[in-house]
Amino acid sequence: MVPVGVIDTAQLTKRYPRVTALDSLDLSIGDGVTGLVGANGAGKSTLIKILLGLLPATTGRAQVLGFDVAHQGSEIRALVGYMPEHDCLPADVSAGDLVVHMAQMSGLPHAAARERAADVLRHVGLAEERYRPIGGYSTGMKQRVKLAQALVHDPRLVLLDEPTNGLDPGSRDDMLDLVRKIGSEFGIAVLVTSHLLGELERVGDHIVVLDAGRLLRSSATTEFMHATGTLLVEVLGGPTAQEKMRRALDAAGLPARPEGQLIEVDAVDDTAYDVVRDLAVDLGLGLVRMQERHHRIEDVFREGEAGSVQPV
Repeated sequence: MVPVGVIDTAQLTKRYPRVTALDSLDLSIGDGVTGLVGANGAGKSTLIKILLGLLPATTGRAQVLGFDVAHQGSEIRALVGYMPEHDCLPADVSAGDLVVHMAQMSGLPHAAARERAADVLRHVGLAEERYRPIGGYSTGMKQRVKLAQALVHDPRLVLLDEPTNGLDPGSRDDMLDLVRKIGSEFGIAVLVTSHLLGELERVGDHIVVLDAGRLLRSSATTEFMHATGTLLVEVLGGPTAQEKMRRALDAAGLPARPEGQLIEVDAVDDTAYDVVRDLAVDLGLGLVRMQERHHRIEDVFREGEAGSVQPV
């Protein structure tokens, strides 16, 4: 296999007696932040374990940073940071001591490990809490410790398995900001998994969608979120005004339908904006907004489950 990206797989398959976790996966992942999305059981964690050289594939091949996962697992793990999904932290150890230990395990001398640990704990927001035993930490703080130990040896790639798992909305936002910063400011390639599709819209440069171990789609985030050819229109006056506007749009040759508090309008060309504005004026309705509607990753995933999206 000729390496192309940070991660490359060719016909990668992992079978168990009763289930196929990965099914002939062909994938190439480059720099930046890549979101790996799929429902629980889609094969995300299995893929990460294979990429780390911790789990053998049944058939197929994979490379990470140009190293073969089947034969060069130790070389890969020296260059890759890993944040596991499940809680695996010792309760009676402080975050500072744990991250220093992990830095030394990666080959850093003790003095350099202490300096590096202090630096990375500050980056993840645990500078003031690093001396406390981890057992007294909140879930959000524990997730930050796991992220810190994944970064402490200055890896070229980090694999983050469900980093927002169990977090409240505020802590989830903070974690996603950290993930974005790793890719944009630290210059480290990131593969981050989630079953929450909307999260990856916020942080991912590229999105990979797995469904039952198969590649459903792999595209730049901007390609998932392309324009749909429809406008969302909001007018003042509640349901009565909305229905009046919808009927007028239909009569003007712009098919329209209710979309919650909005009206979804099929915009044939750029003149649709002018038509909507003029109709609102003619009807005496307050026009709150017009905006182009874009696909979200959720829309594409639903289409794929219905069989209309093919792997690319």
